[in-house]
Amino acid sequence: MSEPFEVDLLVVGAGPTGLFAAYYAGFRDLSVAVVDSLPEPGGQVTAMYPEKMIFDVAGFPAVRGRDLVAALVEQAAQYEPAYLLGRDATELSDVDDGVLVRVGDRPVRARAVLVTAGIGEFSPRPLPAGGDWLGRGVVHFVPDLSVHSGHDVVVVGGGDSAFDWALALHPIARSVTLVHRRARFRAHPGLVRKVEDLGVELITEAQVAEVRGDSNGVHEVELVLGEERRVLPARTVVAALGFTADLGPIQSWGLDLDKRSIKVDSTMRTNRNRVYAAGDVASYPGKVKLIATGFGEAATAVNNIAVTLNPDAHLFPGHSSNQS
Repeated sequence: MSEPFEVDLLVVGAGPTGLFAAYYAGFRDLSVAVVDSLPEPGGQVTAMYPEKMIFDVAGFPAVRGRDLVAALVEQAAQYEPAYLLGRDATELSDVDDGVLVRVGDRPVRARAVLVTAGIGEFSPRPLPAGGDWLGRGVVHFVPDLSVHSGHDVVVVGGGDSAFDWALALHPIARSVTLVHRRARFRAHPGLVRKVEDLGVELITEAQVAEVRGDSNGVHEVELVLGEERRVLPARTVVAALGFTADLGPIQSWGLDLDKRSIKVDSTMRTNRNRVYAAGDVASYPGKVKLIATGFGEAATAVNNIAVTLNPDAHLFPGHSSNQS
């Protein structure tokens, strides 16, 4: 076994909450390493909707997902966190004055762990009729909007993500049509109204029966609407049908779980010594899953970790704006 990488705090998850935790831990004079199974920071935001506008981050009327992640990375960079990306945090064991976590093929010895794993490892739900065309016109996410400029786009789904993609693609696509198998949508009503106001056609109580194309990619989709069939032109089909997720190896860490979440107390501490959780992965009564909530939980967790690691430290360190 190689020599352990030693750090005060290991943050498991490089999404917005984990990145803010890395900044705040540095502010509290803790050395930090951030691990994530994805190859770049940003977590779900980077992987699923980097071009999506986010409207519920304090101080930003709207901020693009990619830009929010870049700002968080820049904010944390002043304290030089170590990034262990493209690797899973697997086994966790107690050692003197901390824990030992296997990260990929390397052990990391940390005085505390903060789990900010979001929804955990996720896989998009497939579009049954589009399986053969995945990557050749059928996509689950749109990391680069410009790739679809001038395309006829069919978005399949009825949740927030489906309407987000319709909203984002409308200004650059030749046409955008949203197809959903039910008459009612899961998406926020305000988001539905925005898409309707743009004139995007919403086809409900419809199923995608077939995706057709040639060696150059998708050309059209055929829909079934009761007894009728309808063919739509399509160069891009966005299958926004949700995803399945689980906590992966974290489930074997002996933590008190609530379905896919980790139960925490008011200090964000789990049932396991020196292991904390924050962000969407953390569970407690009255929890509201927002990026803004995760930021506050990260600060709460780090301040309590700082006191755990040094009982002479103050829980409230003062405002960062007061620091020279």
